[in-house]
Amino acid sequence: MSLDLRMRETELTELMDAPDCDPRLLQSTYEQFAAVNAVFSGWRGIYRRSIRPLLSTTLVTSVLDIGSGGGDLTRAIAHWAARDGLRVRVTGIDPDARADAFANALPPIRGVAFRRAFSSDLVAAGESFDLVVSNHMLHHLTGEQLGGLLLDSERLAPRSLHADITRSFVAYAGFGMLTAPFFRDSYIRPDGLTSVRRSFTPRELDAVVPPGWRAVPRSPFGYVLEHGTDASATGVTGAPDA
Repeated sequence: MSLDLRMRETELTELMDAPDCDPRLLQSTYEQFAAVNAVFSGWRGIYRRSIRPLLSTTLVTSVLDIGSGGGDLTRAIAHWAARDGLRVRVTGIDPDARADAFANALPPIRGVAFRRAFSSDLVAAGESFDLVVSNHMLHHLTGEQLGGLLLDSERLAPRSLHADITRSFVAYAGFGMLTAPFFRDSYIRPDGLTSVRRSFTPRELDAVVPPGWRAVPRSPFGYVLEHGTDASATGVTGAPDA
């Protein structure tokens, strides 16, 4: 059967999301997230372009990472900021007890905390942050859930950066070929291919997101859904990450 990427395949589910998935493979998947995201997610460039200019050497900037999973992005932002001599406090939240347990078992990093929670829990508690981020989470959501996340993001922070995969043949084939020799002992490769098939395109998102949000293409593989940034306010498309 030929692959058809014209529409989102929302009926597909990722293996690691199953409550009865293999705990050994799930552990390996969390451990390998940092490596695969370093190659495919583009967050180093996003940090340089859209996060570092917001940070200060004297004032602490608060960042919320929604759906933080294994915690690699949460920890990376804190690491990059510390290396640049900038002050930041990063909180990662995930409703999955397994992800929360993994992230909290990692060696602690100053300014990093992990909590088991939904974004709506933080809204209900009246919490606020300077910036909301997420990585490869939007493709997990239904249309109603996407609307709820974006509303929560607006309530929690004046700026948001939600990065995800673009559904395309280039992304599907590229991820499949580049990961084929690796990640055999985890869910990284099969779930990554499923993620591409479930993902939005920037054009699809721009047609449904509320005013003030804009999906900015980052590369042939991904985009950043932005709010409260120059790109989302003016419609300027950022250059692809190096």
